[in-house]
Amino acid sequence: MAGVILCPHCLSRVEAGKEQCPFCDKSLRNTNPPGTLPYASLLAGRYTVGRHISTDGEGVMYAALENSGGVRVILKEYFPVTLSEGRDTAGAILPKEGKEVLFKTTRMDFADLHRSIMRITPSTGLAAVLDVVEANNTAYAVLEQVGGETLSHYLSEHPGCIPVAQARSMMQAVMEGVAALHKAGLVHRGVSPENILLTGSGAARLCGYGTLGLRTEGSELKSSLYEGYSAPEQYSAAEFEGRYTDVYGLAAVFYRLVTGQTPVSARQRLVSDSLPAARQLEPSVPGHVSAVLEHALEMEPARRIQNVPELMGSLMSERAAESLSQPRREWAVSGKSLLAGSLVVIAVLFALLLWSILGRESGQQITSISQPASSEAAEAVMVPDFTGYTYSQLQSDPQFSANYRFAIVAQEFSSDYAQGVVMDQSPEEGTTTTDEQPLIELVISKGPEKVEMPNIIGFTRESAEKELAANNIKASFFMIENNGDYASDCVVRTDVEAGTFIDVNKVTVNVYIAKERVVINPPEPTPEPEPTPEPSPAASAQPPA
Repeated sequence: MAGVILCPHCLSRVEAGKEQCPFCDKSLRNTNPPGTLPYASLLAGRYTVGRHISTDGEGVMYAALENSGGVRVILKEYFPVTLSEGRDTAGAILPKEGKEVLFKTTRMDFADLHRSIMRITPSTGLAAVLDVVEANNTAYAVLEQVGGETLSHYLSEHPGCIPVAQARSMMQAVMEGVAALHKAGLVHRGVSPENILLTGSGAARLCGYGTLGLRTEGSELKSSLYEGYSAPEQYSAAEFEGRYTDVYGLAAVFYRLVTGQTPVSARQRLVSDSLPAARQLEPSVPGHVSAVLEHALEMEPARRIQNVPELMGSLMSERAAESLSQPRREWAVSGKSLLAGSLVVIAVLFALLLWSILGRESGQQITSISQPASSEAAEAVMVPDFTGYTYSQLQSDPQFSANYRFAIVAQEFSSDYAQGVVMDQSPEEGTTTTDEQPLIELVISKGPEKVEMPNIIGFTRESAEKELAANNIKASFFMIENNGDYASDCVVRTDVEAGTFIDVNKVTVNVYIAKERVVINPPEPTPEPEPTPEPSPAASAQPPA
């Protein structure tokens, strides 16, 4: 392949096709499996392909490098084994005969999915999608390379139970990330310890994005499901999947953390549901947490907790958890009860019709039938403004706790509210309600979103933009004259020093980029006259008289 690559070992620029790096002397020979992209090859003129990582029913994962900035990334190539028959000599993917249309539509699904995720990342709890490239008759997703280890590996090294408070802390960012996916109309379908990464700083990030076909058994792709964590509806291509599918996966991971045991597989539960309650396995699990997990792991999607904010709020608040049971008991009506109720309604309507007819025939005036008045009308109350309070203040103040129930449904960054303070509520202030003890859903501030300013001096403008975007930092770029002291189109300075923590919602960093070099040749210096040599002492000495 023509072009220039980066050596995957030392990041030096090397002509593509070399078998050895001339700078570090390490091998660039192809060691990737047959049929995959060659090691140290160039993709789309922008990415150097590294080692093969893994293969699933949807495609192939590689380590890679972004050439302009030398950034290490993950490359996922759409290469479905059930729809493809290989690769031609130029590297293009060849669809199977008769599968051309299906290959094209599923390839578009793959590209659209990752483009949608790219628009909402970087985001709390989600590994970022940096780019989507179309080449070789297929599509490639360029993913952030998140350092650290998978939650699956961490749990293998730390067997046993994790305290509920620690589990909440570990899963908070991941749940917020899944909620962001749902807000964008996306469903992950692959929430499991294998797809949760724990970074060196202790933060958790969700990765493992896949199309519907990859996460559904019996689809057109070779499916990849996670026993114990995939929801029951994923084991049939005829079942509909939605946000509640991810609720099941999140609850299953939480169940594993607090009990130390992987939940019984939904495949097995479809035959015989024998999933023990979390508290039955680990008595230290609070009763309301065990009950919430039981609701979130319901086999029937309609009986399950329906969204992530409800799951988050219920795991954090015992009062919110208590509100889950009553509505679901009302929904759990058997078919016989529905039939009996319908017959009663029909009988009443028939009696009223007959009464109306008989009343007209006898000349009687039928008056309206009024319902018996209740002994005491419910008193309407107006919901007050809870913003500015902390959750603990609302729970401890008898004036509030006796009259309202509170549930934290989300936590968001805010430059206007301190960490832990209520920044939004539902119902809104001024809403009237006749509920005896209304449920108030709260959004809690996480405080300003502060990030550390990276050192981008010397970066190209494109690389600097990507680095700042990856840190969610807004920037303005200015071109400055270049007398030859700087590399063209590279960052000369910024008005915020590297290492400074800034509020990304309030601060815009000014970045100064060097223009093309303009070197003015200085005038040649006037040569100085050569000094007259002085006579040596020997030559000037006089002979003795």
